[in-house]
Amino acid sequence: MIHTALARKYRPTRFADLVGQPHVAAGLRGAVAHNRVAHAYLLTGPRGVGKTTAARILAMALNCSRRADREGEPCGDCESCSRIWSGLANLDVVEIDAASNRGVDDARDLRERAMYAASAPDRFKVYIVDEAHMLTREAWNALLKILEEPPPSVVFVFATTEPQKIANAAAPVLSRVQRFDFRRISSPVIKERLGEVVGSEGIDAEDDALALIARSADGGMRDALSLLDQVVAFGQGVVTLDQVNETLGLAGDDLYVELIGIVAERRTADVFPFVARVVDAGVDLGGFVHGTGLLLRGLLEVLMGGVPDMSSSLRSALQERSQKFSSGDVLRMIRLLSEAEGVIKNSPNARLYVETLILQWTLLDKTVELQDLIERLGAVEGRRERRTGEGEGSAGRGTASVDRPHSVTPLNRSTSSGRLPISEQSLTLQHLFEVWEKVLQEVGSSSRMLREALVHAKPQQVGEGELVLGVGDGDVHLEGLQRGSTHIAEAIFRVTGSEVKIKFVIQDDGGTASAPVEAARLDEKTDKEERLKAYRAKDKALDAAAEALDLELME
Repeated sequence: MIHTALARKYRPTRFADLVGQPHVAAGLRGAVAHNRVAHAYLLTGPRGVGKTTAARILAMALNCSRRADREGEPCGDCESCSRIWSGLANLDVVEIDAASNRGVDDARDLRERAMYAASAPDRFKVYIVDEAHMLTREAWNALLKILEEPPPSVVFVFATTEPQKIANAAAPVLSRVQRFDFRRISSPVIKERLGEVVGSEGIDAEDDALALIARSADGGMRDALSLLDQVVAFGQGVVTLDQVNETLGLAGDDLYVELIGIVAERRTADVFPFVARVVDAGVDLGGFVHGTGLLLRGLLEVLMGGVPDMSSSLRSALQERSQKFSSGDVLRMIRLLSEAEGVIKNSPNARLYVETLILQWTLLDKTVELQDLIERLGAVEGRRERRTGEGEGSAGRGTASVDRPHSVTPLNRSTSSGRLPISEQSLTLQHLFEVWEKVLQEVGSSSRMLREALVHAKPQQVGEGELVLGVGDGDVHLEGLQRGSTHIAEAIFRVTGSEVKIKFVIQDDGGTASAPVEAARLDEKTDKEERLKAYRAKDKALDAAAEALDLELME
């Protein structure tokens, strides 16, 4: 027994059976029922959504002998309906493939044939032109006259996936046809239809398997039925999710679950072995990247409080790991994916780009809401001021430490374990000499070059919140020390707990200090740096946020 493909066997025979196109079905059925059929129609939309099927149903309805009592619907059973639906030869319905009959001679032949009357007075001659965008400009010009003044009882139906090409080649044609735009069919609607088909066929299938087929069809019912046919032919018994993945060459849910775990836990060492398993499984990397985009979309939907359309196992994995991501993290990952997707699909070395992309995800810094950080830093600053006030009030009973919370410590700087918390009033030159080596170590933790420069400077005087450092006359490190004065002050604070402002003086060979060093002449770069420092000085919240996140400010 010859098997009939599911896409043909379950092709609609009535307007009511058109899946996902209620606006088209209502418009065409109403035109037939109320005898208001136009002489030309343009049916546009993606492939596999029912354009040619709708054209055939219209032809069936116009020539059905039992149509009067069906309110515009063809019966689907009479000889005329059967011949039209099956594509057999019919005097009154002609289907033309414009991809192979696109020239001006073909259009002239069509025009001449349209001048002949239908086979019976109550019938219509219907010309269905598929892939209409393939017609040349000259062919459209040849058809333009008959579209302006069509013979009675002649209907043209043009079907195309690219209406913009018709607009470019023959714009006047668009004003002489009624246009119906077909939509992509949603995955839930396709899944529901697939459920009806497997029920009629007596096939057992998992819901997740049908849902994956529906998503893979990309809005086309014909493609969905063809994929179902392919999966059913692949094996026996129940249609499972793993069977669909294997048949279509898709990555299984277990690979996507592992991927989200690698990214969430920042396991960079596992990236290369993971991609190797994907390649060894025979998964198309372009399709894998596309599926990864759907995965990130699902993760973003979970973070927004929604329920993504995916398998239950994958949905559970996303919900379990969603707390390790913020919406900002996922948006940055999607942006990196969109930049790499085209390259991956067209590159002969797609594996390298996939590995690089996943590595970028694992190395992404966490995003922080700046407003939340500023508010938190404001609360910390308030507590610090209160503690400082308490310390000043109890100066007679002992010294008070000034704490900086860990949350505002610059991210790329370590905190010395040998910090000696003393008050600013008790900081002396002698004590500074005692801890100077620790200050050098603290500076070196953020900048080795600045530490080497600071070795050539010596504390000269401490008082009134100011530290004077002496440098040798003509010392080449002077400019670097001036630029790093803020970092030096921070290191001193972390070691001693005292805030000081750094000032430099030139020291001669005998150790005598001269007048304070004037700031070096600023070039364009250093002038910009000074302006940014001034901005930070005016806005304490901005300065604290920049320090906490180690941000680079730009004008």
